[in-house]
Amino acid sequence: MPAYGSAHLRDRRHHPDVLEYLTRIQDTLDPFHGRFLVYGPPAEVVEGSWPGSMVLIEFPGLAEARAWYASAAYQEILRLRTDHIEGDVVLVEGVGSGYDPRERAEKLRAESGGRRSRPGSASSK
Repeated sequence: MPAYGSAHLRDRRHHPDVLEYLTRIQDTLDPFHGRFLVYGPPAEVVEGSWPGSMVLIEFPGLAEARAWYASAAYQEILRLRTDHIEGDVVLVEGVGSGYDPRERAEKLRAESGGRRSRPGSASSK
């Protein structure tokens, strides 16, 4: 199942160290089959606020994502970014192609004792 490394970067300084980081990061991803899906300008915000930009990297699985982040090659360049750009980074496992949110809702409903809220009721607010 695919996994993702996601970063919310709130400051996009073009410090020479950050440019060096960008020059070197792909070489750290290649052994773990990581590839950039998103790296770009600020996102189009449709709800809430999102100061900064987003980076999304796909891996074949969570094991590869974890191994990449912990790798000596990535750890060697990590401070080139973190010393100059504030942000949050998470690793998360994706869902399979057959994911159905209704099944997740039913599982959560069962875990909560089977209560089903009605639109407009106190429990649905």
